[in-house]
Amino acid sequence: MTDAASHFTSEALGEPEGPGRYVNVDSLSAVEFAPGLGFRPVLGQRVMANFVSFAPGAVAPRHVHEEEQLIIILDGELVVDLDGDVRTLRKGDVAMIPPWVPHGAWTTDRHCEEIDVFSPPRQSLLKLAKEHAARADDQGPAGGSGSAPDGG
Repeated sequence: MTDAASHFTSEALGEPEGPGRYVNVDSLSAVEFAPGLGFRPVLGQRVMANFVSFAPGAVAPRHVHEEEQLIIILDGELVVDLDGDVRTLRKGDVAMIPPWVPHGAWTTDRHCEEIDVFSPPRQSLLKLAKEHAARADDQGPAGGSGSAPDGG
């Protein structure tokens, strides 16, 4: 079998773990965890994609976590501090963050649209999104649309 044939094989070597699905990210309500920082997480079984909007001047404080993370810039500019290596990322740039590496990010006078990919899914983000959704549900129809992460 050629490399391409083995990559695109249709021979299942295990059991499907669930049905596939499609998600329209624009239909998800953003959850704001910090001023100017909106999250729209989409959850898989072993991976999470978090669609993030940074307003100008928004800050994701320096932090660490056990999940591996990729930051993929879709539009605008984002200044990223990757354990002291500070760079301005633009459309098409990717930062790869191993577990437990200190990092943070911020925008200056421009916005940024980016995707954070976490493997495994970032548990603290899931918890915060669920708490936000519960508060929105408690407030009734005027309080929000139930912004829990899309998990299926």
